[in-house]
Amino acid sequence: MVMSWIWTGILVISMIFSLVNGSASAVSGAILSGAQAGITLALSMAGTICLWSGVAEVMQGAGLTAVLSRILSPLSERIFPSTRKDPMLAQDLCANICANFLGLGNAATPLGIRAVQRMKSSQDMTVATNEMCRLIVLNTASIQLIPANVAAVRASLGCATPFDILPAVWITSICSAGLGLTAAYILGKVWSHD
Repeated sequence: MVMSWIWTGILVISMIFSLVNGSASAVSGAILSGAQAGITLALSMAGTICLWSGVAEVMQGAGLTAVLSRILSPLSERIFPSTRKDPMLAQDLCANICANFLGLGNAATPLGIRAVQRMKSSQDMTVATNEMCRLIVLNTASIQLIPANVAAVRASLGCATPFDILPAVWITSICSAGLGLTAAYILGKVWSHD
């Protein structure tokens, strides 16, 4: 609700200043071209998002997320100890991590929400636990092996090699996820609710 008021205010202020400056036609032209560019970008990204979201669903349906969950269990059990008791939570977390590996934040978010709901039901708490905070940090600062959304944006803007950013994406995503988890661990020890 607040964002709608902010956007409305920005538009009203822009229109007032364009009328004062005598550039109303330029502003209205920019609004129309910006709206068209937004729709074009959304449509060009839809194919990539659908493809990789479908791959994630096929992986889950074929049981690959269960296999990946077992492979990632030594790491996930250290970060999320409650996965030792709840194999469905481990699969949800693994599916979330795999979706983030593919650069699909849109597909990873519902899986992360489902994992947090499982954590909450097992803890029966109203305050976020340290595990929940670590999941939110890991979901936000995710490690991306294939940045599908960014590549789709670059391709839609005419980039001939949309995946040439891979080394930079790998380094920055590993650093951000590592620093985020370290900060969550340290702050969890300082202000522990678990």
